[in-house]
Amino acid sequence: MNSKSISLKILVVVFLSCMNTLLAQTFYDLNTVQTIEVRFSQPNWDYQMDTAKIGADGYLLADWVVINGEEFDSVGVKYKGNSSYDSTYIKDPLHISLDQFRDQSYEGYSDIKLGNEYADPSMIREALSYSILENYMDCSKSNFAQLYVNGAYMGLYSNDECINKKFCSDHFYSSQNAFVKCNPLITSTAFRSNLKYINADSSSYQIRYDLQSDIGWNDLVSLCDSVTNNPSSFSNVMDVDRVIWMLAFNNVLVNLDSYSGAFAQNHYVYKDNTNHYNSVVWDLNMSFGGFAYAGSQGVGMGTLNVSGMEQMPSTLHSADTDWPLIVDVMNNAMYKRMYIAHMRTIVDEMFANNNYETVATQMQSIIDLSVQMDSNNFFSYSQFQNGLTGDVTVGSNVVPGISNLMSARVAYLQSTTEFSYSPPVISNVAASDTSPAYLGTVTITTEVTNTNSNSVYLGYRFDKAEKFSRILMYDDGAHNDGAAGDNVYGVSISMLSGQAQYYVYAENNDAGIFSPARAEHEFYSLNANILTAQSGEVVINEFLALNQNDTVDETGTHEDWIELFNASPNPLNLFGLYLSDDFTNPTKFPFPENSLIQPQGYFMIWADQGNTTSGDLHCNFKLSSSGEELMLSNAAGNILDSISFGTQTADHSMGRCPNGTGPFVILNSPSFKEANHCTDDINEIADAGSFSIYPNPSTNSLTISSVNSREKKFEILNLVGEIIYSDNFSLIQEINTAKWASGFYTFRCGDVKKKILIAH
Repeated sequence: MNSKSISLKILVVVFLSCMNTLLAQTFYDLNTVQTIEVRFSQPNWDYQMDTAKIGADGYLLADWVVINGEEFDSVGVKYKGNSSYDSTYIKDPLHISLDQFRDQSYEGYSDIKLGNEYADPSMIREALSYSILENYMDCSKSNFAQLYVNGAYMGLYSNDECINKKFCSDHFYSSQNAFVKCNPLITSTAFRSNLKYINADSSSYQIRYDLQSDIGWNDLVSLCDSVTNNPSSFSNVMDVDRVIWMLAFNNVLVNLDSYSGAFAQNHYVYKDNTNHYNSVVWDLNMSFGGFAYAGSQGVGMGTLNVSGMEQMPSTLHSADTDWPLIVDVMNNAMYKRMYIAHMRTIVDEMFANNNYETVATQMQSIIDLSVQMDSNNFFSYSQFQNGLTGDVTVGSNVVPGISNLMSARVAYLQSTTEFSYSPPVISNVAASDTSPAYLGTVTITTEVTNTNSNSVYLGYRFDKAEKFSRILMYDDGAHNDGAAGDNVYGVSISMLSGQAQYYVYAENNDAGIFSPARAEHEFYSLNANILTAQSGEVVINEFLALNQNDTVDETGTHEDWIELFNASPNPLNLFGLYLSDDFTNPTKFPFPENSLIQPQGYFMIWADQGNTTSGDLHCNFKLSSSGEELMLSNAAGNILDSISFGTQTADHSMGRCPNGTGPFVILNSPSFKEANHCTDDINEIADAGSFSIYPNPSTNSLTISSVNSREKKFEILNLVGEIIYSDNFSLIQEINTAKWASGFYTFRCGDVKKKILIAH
């Protein structure tokens, strides 16, 4: 690789890193407080929202919502919550739906959930809990927001990422399967959302659960049947590791307004394309002992005082049939050891060293001024200041100071028999070849002591959308593990993909341990030496971002589509490549095995967040008709092709002309899986957003194409806002950027702005 290629690759990595940083420092950045303003023209807006909450739970039309200075017209707003909502409160929790009446979003988020910090003197329970949980399982992002309604400051709220189809697509790589919110319509121990089997009639479950997908009641019944009546098949229907992390987190943090508490609520399950259900935690405003009702079989609510919270057993509900997930874990010896291992990891990494206190103190410092301004808060400013150490009576219960509770809880857990056991010691996890051949064999070895010889396992998978498989490792001298009995364990696997992800788990009669400790959420990675398409061999050839009357998919539905073209004379496997509509998340959609594209041939992808079938490939994102990015890259971070495009028009695709090699233009006639119709008259669309910029990132030249833009002029600005290039539009325009400094620039045309990276 020459120095120019190395420099380009470094700059691309820097670009992606910087874009990730920019993303992290925006709507869910923990170091900033968001500002959200809502304007209602209805003088009795609060009464209308209260009425809707009690009735059909519909949205009230807000004239506009402004988020950090960006305005959105015609937005749906409603109150949300159960115990945190009351019609007498000035400060009620809100759900803001930006796309309820119009197709719009802020940084890709259309649903905004604002919690009113009810029952939390510290004001940080929600955000602090999510900041801990994100280290161990997929969960919402969370921070803080100031809310203004009609110019009046309503107060400081928690700002929590919504668990919706976008969340499922981002984390579970599909969004159209059975998706259930486990919250009862009536909050009662008689209607727990506990995944307990009732009977075969799906109507018996509808008071206990809220179906978020179009179909899925029968799927839910089958899930409950398996969890309750067939615990041996537990791992066949659920992602067991996510269940164990959820239960471990709930127990360590005394998060009882959850599956682990009296109502077994505030969690979701989503069925992914492997037919496994994934647990998702929700609603953490009463974590750290803010909810005192542990519940117990047949004995009412089981209310805990502070001492009871501090000494809550790790085995809570292990014999209660009303918590079948807990029973399934506790009755399986391996799962129980994994559960204690996960608990120990959370305790060691977050609490025993007081790391959580540092984060908590920083959070309180960030929101201090916002809290002082909040006259609608449920607690005094003094109680907020003492939220880490001071206990506060709320109703008939005492909400403990967070650090007071956790200091005593950690001391208790570390004194228990389960925590006193010595787990195995895992070290020197290694692969025999750090760059194995595709379809070749690689051996994973590790040194393990204080373990049962038949209890060392390798967990592995070849795609992040797959579930891990677990196989035994051996210390017998016959598995490339050295000498028999030398405490070095080994096992070989075939590299069936461009990357393998793996971890090691070991246990003795008393305790288990993972390496890395956060497995399966974190893992080791191994990249295969696989021959994949290089830049120029496979290109993005055409795409349709607003399909209303064009080609339909295998279900007869008009969906967005993307077409790739193989410009080489050889058949190529797209396996090992990634497609994304977000430069900050280049590996968003991995191509599956045996995704073959023939020489001078075409490969189609439906961009609809749907499920891949035997005949059609569906990726886990949709294309935005208002404009966004599209990128093809490989596992090493090399960008094979990319484009930034503007506003699209229904049934008009953008494609390369000449086919496969030329610049992107807007086409009158889409050409699904065939050469682009470049001989047709190019559509004349008068829209400032109808343009494309490519390649982006680029080196020495940049192509901008547009068709009769209503804006006659465009500009390119540097990072300090200086215009370094401007011109009138032509159909296809190539700009020499060889003398421009490497770095970020902004393309501006009217109100449209796009970020550009020049990487020499």
